[in-house]
Amino acid sequence: MSQKQMKEAFVSNHNGTSVLEVTQGLCLPAFCILCRGLLIILSQHLCSLHTWRTRFFIDFVFLIVPLVATLTILSSFVLLEHLAVIILGAGLVYQIYCRRTCCARMPVQKILEKFMKISLESEYVPAISCFRVINSAFTAIAILAVDFPLFPRRFAKTELYGTGAMDFGVGGFIFGTAMVCPEVRRKYTEGSRFYYLTKSLYAVWPLVFLGVGRLVIIKSIGYQEHLTEYGVHWNFFFTLVVVKLLTSLLLIIFPVTKSWIVAISIIVLYQLALDFTPLKRLILYGTDGSGTRIGLLNANREGIISTLGYVAIHMAGVQTGSYMLKKRSHVKDWIKGTYCILLTAISLFISLYIVQVNVEVVSRRMANLAFCIWIVASSLILLSSLLLGDIILSFAKFLIKGAVVPCSWKPIQLSATNKKHSESLVSEAERKEPSLCLITAMNRNQLIFFLLSNITTGLINLLVDTLYSSTLWALIVLHLYMFTNCLVIYVLHLQDKTIKFW
Repeated sequence: MSQKQMKEAFVSNHNGTSVLEVTQGLCLPAFCILCRGLLIILSQHLCSLHTWRTRFFIDFVFLIVPLVATLTILSSFVLLEHLAVIILGAGLVYQIYCRRTCCARMPVQKILEKFMKISLESEYVPAISCFRVINSAFTAIAILAVDFPLFPRRFAKTELYGTGAMDFGVGGFIFGTAMVCPEVRRKYTEGSRFYYLTKSLYAVWPLVFLGVGRLVIIKSIGYQEHLTEYGVHWNFFFTLVVVKLLTSLLLIIFPVTKSWIVAISIIVLYQLALDFTPLKRLILYGTDGSGTRIGLLNANREGIISTLGYVAIHMAGVQTGSYMLKKRSHVKDWIKGTYCILLTAISLFISLYIVQVNVEVVSRRMANLAFCIWIVASSLILLSSLLLGDIILSFAKFLIKGAVVPCSWKPIQLSATNKKHSESLVSEAERKEPSLCLITAMNRNQLIFFLLSNITTGLINLLVDTLYSSTLWALIVLHLYMFTNCLVIYVLHLQDKTIKFW
């Protein structure tokens, strides 16, 4: 076998892992981000001097390093990682509570009652930004780590059925993008529907360019490919283009608040087509039933047909984004919102079990009903974990007056007489504290980070024999790779640069 064939075989024919293990791995970064915020608050209270280097180091250690460890050497000890992070978080909360500058002589019950009455000010929902960044970081690590032997094969993309950790990447990316799409943010509130559609068409040309560019480069250098993932010519960028166009058309016809109905309708009809028409046979074996790749449809059947499932995921993300961006001022309102999202996630996991037993198990290759339910349920579990962390972090900021954590809510003590004064104090404190934040930087230039990760992954694969790399060497390469990518994005953020192609 050639080196290319060996690498292709190394990432093919896998059956995945359990839904529970993937969910545990997804929730860990949420608690790490909470600990990172608590540490920043405590360090501000003890020593307020922070340089961009120390902030970058803290963010990298709490966001990237645990993800690398979870996907490699600590993959079998995720519960122990959770326990360690929870103990660390509890210790930090205790230290902050002991050093509180607000309600110093109040009992805990009175402090909690007062906290429930405060307002939370933010131009956006921090949990959405963190969700997108976690998914980007996870994807960036996984696309390189999968080529090394230390990456557990059960985490790799599944061949036909199953839930691998990498299977969540594409669905999670589409779900996260949908939550902040222009329709959710009401970006195009003026003008005709034709104007809105024109804007949508204009917005996808960079993705078409990237998709064609990736196709040309991959074919010209003979880079390894997982053929049954999308097909011969199709790739993730083309899926994004089709999803964007179809969902833009759907959201012209249907209101954003009814996106969940559209999502359910699409995926149920798609699953019925898979079960009662030759569609499933077409995806698996082509038009002639022998797995032919002759013709555009046969060559790219997985990528083209699975787009319907991703459209359903996108519409579910639009509904979630619409719910998340509802105006909620007080802490108690966000606690109720978090509870609703968590309850929905649990309901979806129960539905997933029923569907897998009675209909069909999860298949990323077809993006079937079970796959879509799994993606949405896992996304909502991650969101609820991040929201819970944001609420705890807001409580810590409430205890320490003047504490500022980038990419988090700003708690405000409002009163009838000094509401404007309270708001101005928060704004002034925020202006004094520079936004030294890797999460904000990655969220700001997410597409550039994704492109940079793909390019550096390709270069490393061309320069390093990943199949025979030792565990130590693989860990060094992975950390240097992520450090470089994150540093580039961080420097762009420090220079206040947002790179867009449209």
